[in-house]
Amino acid sequence: MKKTLITKIPEELPKEIKNFISGSPIYDSSSSPEARVYFVDKDEGYYLKRANLGKLAKEAKMTQYFYSKGLSAEVLDYTANDYDWLLTKAVKGKDCVDSEYLSNPERLCDTIAYELRKLHETDYADCPVMDRTSEYLATAEQNYRTGNYDKSSFPGSFGYRSAEEAHQALEAGKDALQDKVLLHGDYCLPNIILDNWKFSGFIDFDCSGVGDRHIDLFWGVWTLWFNLKTNKYRDRFLDAYGRDRIDESLLRVIAAAEVFG
Repeated sequence: MKKTLITKIPEELPKEIKNFISGSPIYDSSSSPEARVYFVDKDEGYYLKRANLGKLAKEAKMTQYFYSKGLSAEVLDYTANDYDWLLTKAVKGKDCVDSEYLSNPERLCDTIAYELRKLHETDYADCPVMDRTSEYLATAEQNYRTGNYDKSSFPGSFGYRSAEEAHQALEAGKDALQDKVLLHGDYCLPNIILDNWKFSGFIDFDCSGVGDRHIDLFWGVWTLWFNLKTNKYRDRFLDAYGRDRIDESLLRVIAAAEVFG
């Protein structure tokens, strides 16, 4: 994860957070225009995320839920004023786009497949978000109707020739998305933290909840293609996860949803 030392956080901080991080070195670790992420070099490390008002409420709730399952870092503070602010402890280790892990793609592929299967076997009875699939499909439908269609980020094997073709595939297959597991929702290498190849935790839970496992499986295949610049690990990943719970036709349905953002 990239870290750039900065002299101070430009936004006005909530008083409690300002006092907590006072005097500590601060690094900008942002990777998305939707949010700013700052690393606070204090104790074992903390992350402070800032986003527009209301945007981090779900993430705060789900981060704490994953922490209760031993799958993420503890939430220390969630504050909403002019912005949303989320302060968490750092998950020990490095994310999976670190060169240590990318340099051994077979082991990396097997590791993230194994950890995903474990996640999907986690009890979710008390999850705060119990119908993520419906939310997911509603977002895809809304984006289709507003013309948000972009296939440029997806490999040819998942591509559709037009928005109409993708939407038809989604309409035909969406009712088959009935599986219920605890989802990460954005199962990509930067969101998986390993400590010397041992699983340490997940980060970024804005898309998490209980839903169909093929959403995470799609992103697992996608992230290996995107970060390793090849689709050769697709079958290895699915084999390592376990073909007994995979319906490959549903990966095409998820792909149809994802081109609508």
